[in-house]
Amino acid sequence: MGDFAMRELTPAQADDLYELIGERTGQSFILTSNRAPTDWYPLFPNPVVAESLLDRMINNSHQLFMNGPSYRPNSDPRPARLAPPPNLSNDQIRAAPGE
Repeated sequence: MGDFAMRELTPAQADDLYELIGERTGQSFILTSNRAPTDWYPLFPNPVVAESLLDRMINNSHQLFMNGPSYRPNSDPRPARLAPPPNLSNDQIRAAPGE
């Protein structure tokens, strides 16, 4: 599961996640989040479901906390701009529509 806790969960999403975590108990499960586990509780509409689910996830896990700059700027370069056709003058390039 990637980028957990980006938004508040709907009741249906919280119930689905509860079932998923219940089925995965004792098995491998990787979850990533930009929030600390203590910040996850308010994202659940039902505090009882939140406590039960997060207790299972947090207390039966190995947690790695990573700080530092994002890796995305290095691994996802922006697309290069297309060069203008070679037969256009600089004045025609500057006057291109939509620019």
